[in-house]
Amino acid sequence: MYKMIAMDMDGTLLTDNKQITERTKKVINLASKKGVKIAVCTGRIFASARIYAEAIGAKTPVIASNGAYIRDKDTNNVIYEKYLRTNEVLKLIELTKGYGFYPHFYTYNTIMSEKMIFASKNYNEWNKTLPDEDKINIVICSSLKDKVLEYNGKIIKMVVASDDGIGINELRNKIQNESNFSVVSSMFPNSFEVMPCGTSKGNGVKVLADKYNIPPEEIICVGDSENDISMIQYAGLGIAMGNATEEVKMAADYITDTNENEGVAKAIERFILNN
Repeated sequence: MYKMIAMDMDGTLLTDNKQITERTKKVINLASKKGVKIAVCTGRIFASARIYAEAIGAKTPVIASNGAYIRDKDTNNVIYEKYLRTNEVLKLIELTKGYGFYPHFYTYNTIMSEKMIFASKNYNEWNKTLPDEDKINIVICSSLKDKVLEYNGKIIKMVVASDDGIGINELRNKIQNESNFSVVSSMFPNSFEVMPCGTSKGNGVKVLADKYNIPPEEIICVGDSENDISMIQYAGLGIAMGNATEEVKMAADYITDTNENEGVAKAIERFILNN
């Protein structure tokens, strides 16, 4: 019997218009009532992911920032946290600016950059739809180097995006050659994310599973993108969405329906509720 399910958010739990369907909420809550531990596992920062985790209605720990930050949304207890060192952040700023890009650095609830562009611009638009207590803190500053020093030791990740796809790929390859970083594709086109070495959704799921004393073979992980592969491979049952990339589908044990057709709900019904 499966005792835990970890779900990606964008392209998995959420529809294309960033909603969780009523059927999906109902099915997740039925699984929770059966004693199955529910977790959302996302590249989003905690402050962003928490809003959707609340919408589910069940007790749902959040594995945020691709596994770098894990927090219980109901108790606000931080279960796990791993940060970029300040010297690493300064190095990333130097590398990124060498290509003329505007990097974004994140804490669990704040985005900072020198220009309102890509990620910060998207979050700024999203903030307009949110009550004040749920808004993401966006800091646009004249000197990113000075600003990150104010958050010394609390930077979780960097995201960089550009219309220059060739330059982005060159920068990603250069950063990946540094052994002290984990790098994955971001949800935006021509973009990627940089976290502390060893960070992954797979490790995040393991940390939470160890807390609950649940072995991998009793875990289901569901996702659609590159950053989901590590948890899909870790789980006893790794499930790819019907809209997943081919790489994710190759790594999975089972392929469910798409995020637009309630693939998460159908997978939970098949492997948890009907067993």
